[in-house]
Amino acid sequence: MEGKQLQVSYIGYIPQTVTLKSTEELTIKMIEDSQNLDEVVVIGYGTQRKGDVTSSVASVKSENFVKGAVKDVGQLIQGKVAGLAITNPSGDPTGNTQIRLRGTSTIGGANTAPLILIDGIPGDFNTVAPEDVESIDVLKDGSAAAIYGTRGTNGVILITTKQARGSEILRVDYSGYISTSHISKKHDMLNASEFAQLYPDYDQGYDTDWVDEITRTPVSHVHNLSLSGGTSRANYIANVNYASRQGIMKRSNFENFRARIEVTQRLFDDKVRLRFGLLGRSDWRESTVSGGSFRGVAYSQATRRNPTEPVRNEDGSWYENLSKFEYENPVALLTEADGDVKNTQLRYNAGITYNPIRDLTLQANYSYNRFVMNRGYSETLNHISARRDGYKGWSSVGSSISVEKLLELTAQYDASIGRNKFTILGGYSYNENNYENIWVDNWGFQDDYFGGWHNIGIGSALKDGKANVGSSKSLTNLIGFFGRATYSYDNKYLLMAALRYEGASQLWGTDNAWGLFPSVSLGWRITQEKFMQDQNIFDDLKLRVGYGVTGSQPRASFLGVAMLRYGSYAYLDGQWIQTIVPASNPNPDLKWEEKKEFNVGIDFMSWNSRINGSIDFYNRRIDGLIYDYSVPTPPNLYNVTTANGGTMENRGVEVLVNVVPVQMRDFEWTTSASFSINSNKLKSLSGSVFKTEYDFFDTGTAEYSGQVTSSHRVQVGESIGNF
Repeated sequence: MEGKQLQVSYIGYIPQTVTLKSTEELTIKMIEDSQNLDEVVVIGYGTQRKGDVTSSVASVKSENFVKGAVKDVGQLIQGKVAGLAITNPSGDPTGNTQIRLRGTSTIGGANTAPLILIDGIPGDFNTVAPEDVESIDVLKDGSAAAIYGTRGTNGVILITTKQARGSEILRVDYSGYISTSHISKKHDMLNASEFAQLYPDYDQGYDTDWVDEITRTPVSHVHNLSLSGGTSRANYIANVNYASRQGIMKRSNFENFRARIEVTQRLFDDKVRLRFGLLGRSDWRESTVSGGSFRGVAYSQATRRNPTEPVRNEDGSWYENLSKFEYENPVALLTEADGDVKNTQLRYNAGITYNPIRDLTLQANYSYNRFVMNRGYSETLNHISARRDGYKGWSSVGSSISVEKLLELTAQYDASIGRNKFTILGGYSYNENNYENIWVDNWGFQDDYFGGWHNIGIGSALKDGKANVGSSKSLTNLIGFFGRATYSYDNKYLLMAALRYEGASQLWGTDNAWGLFPSVSLGWRITQEKFMQDQNIFDDLKLRVGYGVTGSQPRASFLGVAMLRYGSYAYLDGQWIQTIVPASNPNPDLKWEEKKEFNVGIDFMSWNSRINGSIDFYNRRIDGLIYDYSVPTPPNLYNVTTANGGTMENRGVEVLVNVVPVQMRDFEWTTSASFSINSNKLKSLSGSVFKTEYDFFDTGTAEYSGQVTSSHRVQVGESIGNF
């Protein structure tokens, strides 16, 4: 036995290997594994030990991602974070995952989706491949997200990609899969015989399953190749991903190619670290549902179509019933339309980290992101729009370019003095977005061979002044100064406080272009107290309390100043001249929406870390909701003024429990369960500069047979989103 090695392991403790020296009795002292508490959690502009986190932050590592065929990064954490709703609204492979964190926080302000950062750089769930992601951290409450100011008002999702490990051995990883899908449950529709019995006067004598006519059994495949290598001083990682996806609907096809490379170099005894990254993305999707007025979507037409009608007439032409308005052959809609959308993205990022002394870190990061979209769409002369609306080959083409620049400078000092640990962070951020687009539509083509969106100029409508041409440009920037301090005493009492001072170009011309956004959170690790040392229920128990303020700027620029636009034509001196009319009223009091959030939470860990989770209660109050208020003319020059007014409240409870029922050497069973409930109420709609108390307004549209009506009502005392 002497010289043999014995490996000892137990759940919740660090495995040990002991060399046997004799056959005598051996005593081994096991050391508790605090890996769960030492786990690194990404927070704003840095990281923190999980045990030191005082805000509502959820972290999901790659080993806990949703397994299987996922469309984008968002689906990796679907159901993994309490309070985070990630939905796939359709089976369309070209559609984006929709996301909402802790309910709705605005009625007419900026975007309601959380800020998504990939390695600290703004992006979306399609920027990187799901296979290229290492971890995802979600900053849920105001105290965690306030460091990002207005950008973090709807929460922050921090995506960390896989990084090079510094190994000298070249590592190559490949993964791929093939998948298919089907309609899990079809609508219970009348078949041809049932329809004929109920409506014999409309029986055309055919038996057509219209949903089957426009659907298929799709096949999708995804391939991912990753290469990494280098040394501890210089390393690299490269990732290439290709996805080809088919939707259940015919002619719903999507192709995506993404590539990323990152190189890291350490210099001067590791005091300087240089990083350079390049990310490229190109995707293509087929488009057959865009176009001019009264375009029917194929699926909605299939569900309302008479099942006794044929797909084609006896002469091979499409069967259409032109006597019914907006009643279109869904197979013809897919066949007699053609289009695609091409997106190209190129992102450069570079960073330098300098440690002049052990506890001081200076960092500079810069990114340049260029996104180009080109689209085109055409309807043939056999399309119903040619016969019913007289368009004769309606076509449209357009393109847009978006350039985003980001510069961030930070300095952080970390120190430990006895039982005291603290960090101090300060920084500057400049974010600029430049967007331009142009589009044109035309119709009146002689044939389908020489016209269409590839040769849109030969249509007659543009020459006759009936078609449309347009273009636009917008430039916005966001400047922020921020600071944060964290403090820990005896690994027991925890504090984090942050402050961001931010200015937005959308509020240029008002008295409130700059805003101040503070936050503070406290933590108490109860199990570190002496009176908890003899209990054996909790391995760790932490109480968290946080409060933070974030904001939302208006959705567009210059809404607080008086603007002009072109109006109707007037006849002057023998010629028609387009008039210039008011486009907005001035409102120097226009300011940010302010979201003030209070959060109380408990983190717990039991049974040697095999049971862990969190419980959170939050209360959000959004003041100064931005809304377009109707005003009388005169005295106003324009009939709408954009102003702050009204209050909204969100309350909710979130529960997340992770359990490891079985844990053995070669097998582990992990289960997660989450529960969340959100209560949303509009408290007021009164305008800040008006005496009128608004009770409700209608919004959204629903259209059927040419009749257009409002679909939603936003009413004081009710929830947002009521039909």
